[in-house]
Amino acid sequence: MIELDEKLRAVRDDCRDAVEDMRSRALSIDADPDDMESHFNSPVYTMIRLSNTPPEYRESVPGGFRLMRAKSVLEDIVGMVELARGDMSTMFACPCPALAGVYVSLLGNPAQQEKFYTRLHGGRTWTFFAMSEPGAGSDATNMTTRLEKDGNGGYLMYGAKRYIGHGARGGIGLVFGRTGRSALSIRAAMVEVPASGFTAQRLNTVGLRGAYLSELQFDGVPVAADMLLGEHLPVTRRGIWGAVKTLNNMRIQISASAVGTAMAITEYVAEHRKNAPGVDLALARAEAGKQLIFQAAARLDADPERGYFASASKLSAVRMAQQTAQWAIASIGPAGLIEHPLLEKWTRDVRAFEFMDGTSNIQRLHVARGYQSGDADG
Repeated sequence: MIELDEKLRAVRDDCRDAVEDMRSRALSIDADPDDMESHFNSPVYTMIRLSNTPPEYRESVPGGFRLMRAKSVLEDIVGMVELARGDMSTMFACPCPALAGVYVSLLGNPAQQEKFYTRLHGGRTWTFFAMSEPGAGSDATNMTTRLEKDGNGGYLMYGAKRYIGHGARGGIGLVFGRTGRSALSIRAAMVEVPASGFTAQRLNTVGLRGAYLSELQFDGVPVAADMLLGEHLPVTRRGIWGAVKTLNNMRIQISASAVGTAMAITEYVAEHRKNAPGVDLALARAEAGKQLIFQAAARLDADPERGYFASASKLSAVRMAQQTAQWAIASIGPAGLIEHPLLEKWTRDVRAFEFMDGTSNIQRLHVARGYQSGDADG
């Protein structure tokens, strides 16, 4: 069991203070994720954006403003659980570096990092991380998006991506494509929008509407050679290696999102149906899920390339969150969902975690392979 030290408690408390602000925006964003103007100046959004921006690329921090102090995966996950207790869809709707920022910080050179983070100044620009494709999902080995040389030192991008957060409204992001046939030819290109040959549309979703999942099409999108990330690194560290480390981090964050949402659902039912059967068991399961992801985060801090525990935590957390949603519906009743629209929204949102960064069947494969290779040891 991981006990929170003073630093971890500070991160937790910073994010816990954001819960009510996020919940106050949740139903509005769910109803119309295009209408974000009234949310841009949220102090919580400013905190999230600036906290996830390297200090050298930040705008000036408002006087007296408090940033999250997360400096490790564990610290980040402790905060993420609390933000998810507020509302995960509201969190996803925040214009911030997000997953693309993790990859840019890992593989981008200083010029690329400055370009990326400067574009986010003002808090009105979303980012996107485009890897999943129609028919292939996140299986990079079957990726068909390609980068063809344009004859002038750059590239032209052709292909499609699907289920990309903020893809239809992002201003800057990363798109993965092949410059050749081998796995080592897969690269991440930084793309600014609008761009010639780039089209996108939002997909209709039942839950997590703040994530603005989208489908992208590339028909000769120009990509300058200096917009391919990792050129300064060895060839084995340019594309898939960075993606694996980034997605291991993302998997833990999705686990935290599921656990935090399950905690929010359970606490809400306990407040409004004080005698609901099974509430103590639901709270205990959520607490156990939280401890599992804390341990997985600590192991990822020790070795960012070991994905076994990230997959195991997502598999467990998503199942627990879905079971919690089913328990809540049974406890409060169908009519109760009408009376409590925030709870109804959470029971929809929780279903989406299953499909983010690999379904449970995919995670079972990761867990089995990790166990067979000894990744589960230690």
